[in-house]
Amino acid sequence: MPPYQPSSDWQYEIPTTGSKRLPPAARYVESLAHQGYGFEAAIADLVDNSIDAGAHNVVISFLRDEDRLVSLLVVDDGQGMNDEALDTAMTVGGRQEYGDKALGHFGAGLKAASLSHADSLTVISRTKRSPSTGRRWLTARAQADFTCDIVDPGYCQDLIDRYDGLIEWHGTIVRWDKVRAFDTITAGQADRYLDDAIEKLETHLGLHLHRFLADDAFNVDIVVEDVTTKEELDHRGVEPIDPFGYRLPGRAGYPRTYTAPVEGVGDVALTAHIWQPKSPLVSFRGIGPLAERQGFYIYRNDRLVQAGGWNSTRSPEGHLALARIAIDLPAEANDVFSLTVKKDGVTVTPAFARGLEQAADATGHTFGEYVQEAQTTYREAAKRVTEVTRDAVIPAGKGLDPKLRRTLRDELPELEGEEPITFRWASLAPDLFFELDRDVREIRLNKLYRTAFNGGRRGGLNDAPVVKSMLYLMVEEIFQKSRVRATRADKIALWNSVLVAAARCEMTR
Repeated sequence: MPPYQPSSDWQYEIPTTGSKRLPPAARYVESLAHQGYGFEAAIADLVDNSIDAGAHNVVISFLRDEDRLVSLLVVDDGQGMNDEALDTAMTVGGRQEYGDKALGHFGAGLKAASLSHADSLTVISRTKRSPSTGRRWLTARAQADFTCDIVDPGYCQDLIDRYDGLIEWHGTIVRWDKVRAFDTITAGQADRYLDDAIEKLETHLGLHLHRFLADDAFNVDIVVEDVTTKEELDHRGVEPIDPFGYRLPGRAGYPRTYTAPVEGVGDVALTAHIWQPKSPLVSFRGIGPLAERQGFYIYRNDRLVQAGGWNSTRSPEGHLALARIAIDLPAEANDVFSLTVKKDGVTVTPAFARGLEQAADATGHTFGEYVQEAQTTYREAAKRVTEVTRDAVIPAGKGLDPKLRRTLRDELPELEGEEPITFRWASLAPDLFFELDRDVREIRLNKLYRTAFNGGRRGGLNDAPVVKSMLYLMVEEIFQKSRVRATRADKIALWNSVLVAAARCEMTR
């Protein structure tokens, strides 16, 4: 390069005299812990890694020691990692090649998501051809000198063995310790924290991974585990929440697929839906405020990366609450759509807005006409006489299968801020099939009759779903009353008498 010559004109090229390597300061790790990851988004990022590893089963385990939460684990049966691959995965800024269908994108998710919530991140893995191996980041040491610990091989194998029902020949365990949110839980609040945290996690994973969860070959479970006894204190299977999962469309002729010519990308398909007005379904009302959930639902490799929003192409309004549009991002890299690091949104350039203005379906019906019809559907419904509404109920809690709880939430509005009604098998007098503990919101079933409903199978936390759901519908309103009157007490006695007789008949068959 010729020597720099001063000029009165604007310098279009910046003159340089050489280059030097400037590695990141150790405090760069501190910035990873302040990426703004929400708890649910952070866990979802870890599950993305499990999916990329070919996992069929993922278990998210909260480890509990009496009233204390001590750790969180994400365990999968994916292909696992050997020493070299694990070093790459744990390297801050480590280079990793992703396949065209991978959910990973920037290579920072494992570290940024984990260190946003925990001061200790351990990853232990094994493959079919390599033994168990592990690495650990401690935030304090990483900030000092980027030192990553090598986990003792004996412990690696012990932890793998603890979950040998899931990890057989290969798999990975991501372990969080010193989770900052766990340390803020005050005495007696662990149950409330777990109920709230798991509910939000179920909803987030069920929504953002609904296309994967719709496949019976892929499962995500959330459990609460006693760290000492290994007993499962709670177990919930995550169900898919399809944001387009209505029973009937809100307007005839929908969904429609529009094609938007987007400069720099080509044709982009927009599958536009109009929901049924006033739908009670969780997939409509249970995923957040309706004003925030209208608009574009953007997918990357079948993973939902934006759940609603108009990307500045228009402002949200009440009359558009029924409008939702599915978009699958183009596989090829482009400058129009940019995914956020946390996979919680997509930024677009003006080329997308220009494409929307020209979008139409095969019949010439325009995207603008779709927006007008979505508004009209909402307004017409607002003028009609209000349909029959169901009374709000106290939500169902532990002991009832998650699919049943989801159906109940779809069918019945829930009372806000109420502790859920839970189920537990207990030792009761032979003439009782169940009893109610209204103080702790618990339905206790007589374990003497448990075998009558399990067909010889070993009982589990969510067993006897038919009996439990019927009992819930029968007695839920009793939990709402300030006291049990004589007529209700007589009903409880009647139900017990009939159910005990039925259970004994079943047991003698």
